[in-house]
Amino acid sequence: MLSMNTSTLPAARDEVDDRTRSTRTRELFAERSSATDPEVRRQLLDELVTLNLPVADSLAQRYSARGLPIEDLVQEARLALVRVVESFRPEYGHDFLSYAVPSILGALRKQFRDSGWTVRPPRRIQEAQQAINQSRSDLLQQLGREPRVSELAESLSLDEETVIEALSADGCYTPASLDRPVGGESDADARTLGSVLGADDPDFASCEARVLLRPLLARLEDRDRTVLRLRFVEGLTQREVGEEIGVTQMQVSRILSRIFTTLRDEVGDVPDIARAS
Repeated sequence: MLSMNTSTLPAARDEVDDRTRSTRTRELFAERSSATDPEVRRQLLDELVTLNLPVADSLAQRYSARGLPIEDLVQEARLALVRVVESFRPEYGHDFLSYAVPSILGALRKQFRDSGWTVRPPRRIQEAQQAINQSRSDLLQQLGREPRVSELAESLSLDEETVIEALSADGCYTPASLDRPVGGESDADARTLGSVLGADDPDFASCEARVLLRPLLARLEDRDRTVLRLRFVEGLTQREVGEEIGVTQMQVSRILSRIFTTLRDEVGDVPDIARAS
């Protein structure tokens, strides 16, 4: 970080450098337009790219710490700079940076759309998040506080639901590691994020079945309920169930098939679990 007594010097130097760069860029483009020797044009092209590399690098820095290596961002920005230097036409009378900066930023945004998302949300959410990030700082300066969802939505002509969804996707660039410590202040007390996340309860899937089947099972005959209890609660094989109630394994299989047919008629499709064991 710059010290207080020199903080104004770099800003002044950058302003001078920007003016010098802009002037020299115009001169080089003028020379390139009049040059006919391919080698001279190539040298002028190289000098234009080299002269404006700080601009490309500065734009790449805007997207640092968002999940992509800064080296990749700088490379993409510099490649975009080469393309815009080759395609810029000074005869139209526009300033070079007014053409180059949007083109380089567009290339960087495309890089993020293609490879910057660890978890990829829909395209409309990606675009909404980029628009929010751009307007948020402006609204912060205008309002003197963080803008509300309604204010962001109004400024961007988006519905509030889209803004909320885009804000919630902000961590898709660099999601939190499951190994990140949470909780306790000491290393001994610290737990990882992954250790405190919930998991699906396997009993959830059977809750509805229990609610539906309980009154139906209550209407079964005593022997049928006994067969179900021995087979599916106590885990006996069909042969062992038959020995308990005094029938053959084949008869147990028929009893189970009849029970499941009754249940299907009552509640619809029931998985066929009356397999021979």
